[in-house]
Amino acid sequence: MNAVSPQTEFVGVGLYTISEAAKLLRSSPRTIRRWVEGYYYQRNGEKAHSAPLWQPDLSIDDGVELSFRDLIELRFVSAFTELGLSIRTIRSCLDTARECIDSDRPFSSGKFKTDGRRIFLQGADHLNDPVLIDLKRRQYVFSGVIDRTFKDLDLEDDIVTRWRPYRGKDSIVIDPTRSFGQPISSEFGVPTIVLAEAVQAEGSVARVAALYEVDRAVVADAVRYHEELAAA
Repeated sequence: MNAVSPQTEFVGVGLYTISEAAKLLRSSPRTIRRWVEGYYYQRNGEKAHSAPLWQPDLSIDDGVELSFRDLIELRFVSAFTELGLSIRTIRSCLDTARECIDSDRPFSSGKFKTDGRRIFLQGADHLNDPVLIDLKRRQYVFSGVIDRTFKDLDLEDDIVTRWRPYRGKDSIVIDPTRSFGQPISSEFGVPTIVLAEAVQAEGSVARVAALYEVDRAVVADAVRYHEELAAA
C-alpha cells in the first residue's frame, strides 16, 4: 500500500472513502471493506484469514482510501458477483489475468468480457472475431456470441479512464481528472450532488438549471441519479 500525505494532489487519481465507493457501487461498506482489506473467519473451528483481492492505491492517516482504479476494479468485482461468480473464482481469475497482461489492476484494463458464467480476457490478436481466454478454465474461446458487457466505461489505450454511471448516459461522468473523481455534469463540470441538493432546496429543476447555467435535462438526470443511489 502506498503511503500518501493529505497534501498530495489527487488530480488524475481520484479519491474515495470506502463508504463513498460503496454508495457509488450500490453495495455495502462492509462488503467493499472485506474485498480491499480482507477478513477473518472460522474454518474447522480455527480462525482463518481471507486476504484482500489487492492492496488499495492510497493510505492516508493510516486509513484506506481508494483511487479511481480501485473503484473501477471494485465495480467489476461487484458486477461479477451479481452474475453469480464466487469471490474464489474472481480471485483466481485476477491472478491469471495479472500474469496475462502484467498489471495489478487487470479488470480496469478494459479487456474483459463476460457471458454471465465465465470471465473472458481479450487476447492481443487483432482479428474481427478476437480470441478470448476463459480465465476460469484457462482455455481459448471465441467472442462471436459475447457482447461487450460494460458499455458505460470510456477507454483510452485499453485503460478505463471514465465511467458514465447514470444508465450509461453522457450527462454524468466520473472522471479522475475532474473534481477528484466525484460524479459531475460532463459538459458543465458541476458536481451532481450539488445540483440534486439545490433542487431539493429550491423545489425547481428549472430554477437550479438557471442558477448554475446547466441544461435542465442534466439537472433532472442528477436528481434521478442521486435518488437511485439513495434507494439502492
